[in-house]
Amino acid sequence: MNLTISGHHLEVTPALRGYVTSKLDRIARHFDQVVDIRVLLTVDNMKEKERRQRAECSVHVKGRDLFAESSHADLYAAVDELADKLDRQVARHKTRIQDHHHAAVKRQVDGSVLNA
Repeated sequence: MNLTISGHHLEVTPALRGYVTSKLDRIARHFDQVVDIRVLLTVDNMKEKERRQRAECSVHVKGRDLFAESSHADLYAAVDELADKLDRQVARHKTRIQDHHHAAVKRQVDGSVLNA
């Protein structure tokens, strides 16, 4: 799994990098087919202070690209919310993939039941 963390209008400190990595490890733990994760952390110069810190993430899993973003007054809270959103998306994607694998169909031939 490739993890890229970049910052826009802010410096990505080792503490922030470690926090994001620990939160996104949960996604890799739930779904092992994660190929690439790109995280963009930004600070906007908006007049509204409560939505100033923003975290965006695009996750490339086998067969699909997932995207989520979150805004909050605190960057760590935005990362928490982002991880929750991505976790729900990955879990939904995983169940969709697993639903396509049905159990073997039972056929009846001459009064006896056979597994196909």
